[in-house]
Parts: sequence; C-alpha cells; structure tokens
Amino acid sequence: MSKTTIIILLAGVLLFATFTCAGIGAYIYTTMPNPDPSLAETQLAQIIYAAQTQTALVQAPTLAPPTALPSSTPTSPFVPPALTVTPGATLSPLPPIIFTPTLSVPQISVSVDTNCRVGPSKVYDRVGYLLVGQVSEIYGRNPAGDYWIIRNLNQHTAYCWLWGEYATVSGNIAALPVFTPPPTPTPAPNFEPFYAGKDYCTNWWVDIKLQNTGGMSFRSFTMTLIDTENDFSQTLYADSFTDNNGCTSSSTKDSLNPDSNRIVSSPPYNYDPKGHLMHVTITLCSNTGQSGTCVKKVIEFTP
Repeated sequence: MSKTTIIILLAGVLLFATFTCAGIGAYIYTTMPNPDPSLAETQLAQIIYAAQTQTALVQAPTLAPPTALPSSTPTSPFVPPALTVTPGATLSPLPPIIFTPTLSVPQISVSVDTNCRVGPSKVYDRVGYLLVGQVSEIYGRNPAGDYWIIRNLNQHTAYCWLWGEYATVSGNIAALPVFTPPPTPTPAPNFEPFYAGKDYCTNWWVDIKLQNTGGMSFRSFTMTLIDTENDFSQTLYADSFTDNNGCTSSSTKDSLNPDSNRIVSSPPYNYDPKGHLMHVTITLCSNTGQSGTCVKKVIEFTP
C-alpha cells in the first residue's frame, strides 16, 4: 500500500471519531439529569473498594503449610456405663419408714448369787434366783426401795422379788412403778442343829448350836441325848436357851428368832463322853411349855 493511501485512511478514521464523540457528548448532555453528589461519592467508593480487593487477591502471599504438631496418645472420652435392665423386671416402691420410739427397760445383775421370791422378804417362798453373770429386766420395786421386781429367768412368764443388797442396776429407774408387797404368808418354822464341842464343871456336857432358818421364833425346846456306846440317855426340857461356859458363867435367851443362832448346853454326864457316838433328838416349839408349832431334828456326832 502507498503512503498516500495510508494517510487518507488515517484522516478518515480521525474524522469519524470526531463526529462520533461529539454526537455522544451532545446526547449525554441533553438526556442525562444532573448527577446526585452523594450517589456519585458512593459509587466512587465502591469502585475504589473493588479495585483494592482485586489487587489484594492478586498480590496475596502464598502461606507455608502448617507444621504438624507432635504426636500424643489420644485420651479416650468418658463413656458412662450402659444401664442394663432385666427383661420383665418390675421396680417396686420402697415401703415407708416408720420411726417407733424405743422404751429403755432397766436391767439388773448381781455380784453374789441371790434368791428371788414371791415377796420382798425371806418369809416368802423362793421361786427362782439370779446368778452372777446373768442379767434380767426390772419392772418395779417395793416402797422401801430395797427389793426389785424382775423377770424370773427360771420361769420366763413370771416375775419375782429380788433383794437389792448385791444388785447393780442400769437404765432409767425413775419411772418404775411401786408395788405393794403381797400378804405375808404364814411363816414356816425350821432350824438346823450342829455339834459345837463339849465342856466340863464337876460333870460333862455337850454344846449344840441351833440356827433358826425359818420364819417363826422358838420359845421352848426338848433335847434327848443317847450315848450309843452304853445306851445311856438324858432329856432336858427348857423354856429358855442357856449356854453354860464351864464353871465360870452362863447366858440365857428367852427365844430363838428367825435368822439368829444360839448355843445351848445338854444335860450333864458324870463321865467324859469322848469317843462315844452320840444320838441327839431336838424339838423346838413356838410357845413355852413345848407347845404351839414344833419342829424336830436329829443329829449324830462323836465328841
């Protein structure tokens, strides 16, 4: 292509562009309204922000891969145990709790084996006993406070009266009832004789110890001694109890009361009965003149 041709083409392009731009500008000027300043500022800010964002995306540095953490043994999370329910099992509600007050019953023990009777005295019949090491329950006492009404361990459905001399009591006894003793039974007379030795003053005699083990007093007695070696016997009647002490003194008591003892002298012998078997019969009576209620005992001994 010649230079003249090229110059003509360029001149045509420039002329076209001049008319085009002038037309477009006139159109915009005549048809577009006056622009809103605030809207223009907003659009300008959005264009700037978009440009910066695209720049940042283009220029973002490449990050290195993260360094792996040191390995460690993983901790197993806590898993609650499974609740096992037996098929067919039925949960029943618990019964209500009832609080019942406990009454403390006083108890008793003894340091010496002690008889238990139907009343608070030795004149009452013995129906049981409380031995050392045993413990019984107390349910009452007598007005004097020296006897306790306890459960009879020898008869588990009965009660008896225990003397408190050797007793140890535990528990609250302030609320124990006081019982009136039953009527005193008719005392049963009884005694036990023992050989107590022999004595001398111009004649010989033997001494007999009498122990009243019953509930009745004695006021007279009869004593018959038989020497079984020569069949010799003597009898003494007396309304008192006399103890001869050799040739020097003697003492006399009018009665032999319950729980008491007394030495009495036998009728005299005109020989020494040493080594002879003696058979002695003794009768004690509640009244003088060997009358009333009488009890007889027999003993044998060799002086």
